[in-house]
Amino acid sequence: MSAVLFALPGNETMAAKLAAELGAEIGRLELRRFPDEELHLRFATDVAGRSAIFVCTLDRPDGKFLPLAFAAATARELGAAEVGLVAPYLAYMRQDRHFEAGDAETAPIFAACLSRTADWLVTVDPHLHRLKNLSLIYSIPTRAQHAAAPISRWIADNVPDAVLIGPDAESAQWVGAVAKTAGKPFVVLTKTRRGDRDVSVTVPEVERWRAATPVLVDDIISTGRTMAETLGHLAREKMKPAVCIGVHAVFAPGAYDDLRRYEPARIVTTDTIAHQTNAIDVAGLLAEGVRALWRAT
Repeated sequence: MSAVLFALPGNETMAAKLAAELGAEIGRLELRRFPDEELHLRFATDVAGRSAIFVCTLDRPDGKFLPLAFAAATARELGAAEVGLVAPYLAYMRQDRHFEAGDAETAPIFAACLSRTADWLVTVDPHLHRLKNLSLIYSIPTRAQHAAAPISRWIADNVPDAVLIGPDAESAQWVGAVAKTAGKPFVVLTKTRRGDRDVSVTVPEVERWRAATPVLVDDIISTGRTMAETLGHLAREKMKPAVCIGVHAVFAPGAYDDLRRYEPARIVTTDTIAHQTNAIDVAGLLAEGVRALWRAT
């Protein structure tokens, strides 16, 4: 079965990379706003009998979900044989339980919405902590691809004297895998969080690593406070300027500039979310996931 890829706004570069990886066509999807800001959507590429695969990274998801849902439903109405979703960044993974009385448990609610929208989902390193895998909240087939290998290659190629530093105990397994593949040592921070923007950290046995270049690795850079606190701590310990690496360049407003004030050697992210720090390509990973789920025959 042939596939046609549709880029939701802002996803054109990733869609082009995926199309090249998969040998698939890029479809035309026309979107405009009525004066009251409701959406008008039109397919300019035939999807009848084909796999319609939408590329839509889901940072800042509230304004992205409705266009995606409308596009997927319309593709089915126009005869698409299946609807796939490539969401390099997957939103609403934080609230996977009721932390306080009255909290919305948004992770399974959003998962149910996406499960009604697409027939399958491919993403990169979803923010899984208490959940072991996506199948616990998603009712459709999913593939969570892991960016450890391309990140490891980038570190091995660009930071020969690296020591990897994970942000917390939950990151130990993931950062350890990156370090092992890159052939580098790693340590994990001791972190105390008092609020969304109030975090203090310490580096165990910091004296051992003074001659190394610290490489801070995290799955998401959002407020950047953990990395900023760590950069400050390393500077006070007179360590080399650190390289900051994140899988997902979420970056809350002002966070990128705030992080740069601590003078890291470099800030690097994968291209799951378009940002000026993107240096690590994950299109090949996403294509592997699509091949595993796409009904190509």
